[in-house]
Amino acid sequence: MHEYLFDLLKILLPAALVLVGMYLVIKSYLDKETQRRVLELRMKNTEIVLPIRLQAYERICLLLERIAPSNLLIRVSPAGQNAVEFQYTLLAEIRNEFSHNVSQQVYMSEVAWQHVKQAKEDVVTMVNKAFHELPENAKGTDLAKRILESVIADNYDPTTATLSFIKQEINQVF
Repeated sequence: MHEYLFDLLKILLPAALVLVGMYLVIKSYLDKETQRRVLELRMKNTEIVLPIRLQAYERICLLLERIAPSNLLIRVSPAGQNAVEFQYTLLAEIRNEFSHNVSQQVYMSEVAWQHVKQAKEDVVTMVNKAFHELPENAKGTDLAKRILESVIADNYDPTTATLSFIKQEINQVF
C-alpha cells in the first residue's frame, strides 16, 4: 500500500507542477494580451477623439474671437438702431454664438470651459455696463462707441486672457 501511494505521488506531483506551470504561463499570456488589446483600443480612440478635441478647441477659439467686443462691433452694425435695440442685438448675438458652441465643453477640461463661460459673461457685463452709462435717448452708435472706449480705457478685452489659456491648454494636450 505504501508503495502504491509513493508511485501515485511520483505521478501526481510532477503533473501538479506541470499544471501549475501551465496555468501561470497561460495567465501571464492572457494578461499581456488583455493589456495589448486595451492599449490598441486606447490608441484607436485617441486617433478618433484627438481630432474632435482639437476641432472643439478651434471652435471655442472662434467663439471667443467672434464675441470679443472689437470684433463683435465690427460684425454687428448699429446702423439705424437706438441703444436699447443695439444692446438687445449684441446680447442676442453673444448668446447665440455661445449656444451654438456649448456642446464643445465635452471635449475640454472643466477649467477651460469655466474660463470660456466667464469670458462670455464678462462681455455681456461690459455691454450692459456701457448701456447703463448712456442717456435714455442714445443711439446704437453711441453704445458701440462707449463699449470701445471701455475696452481702450480699461485696457481689457474679456476674451484675451481666455484665448491665451485655451492656447496653452492646447499646447499641453497636443
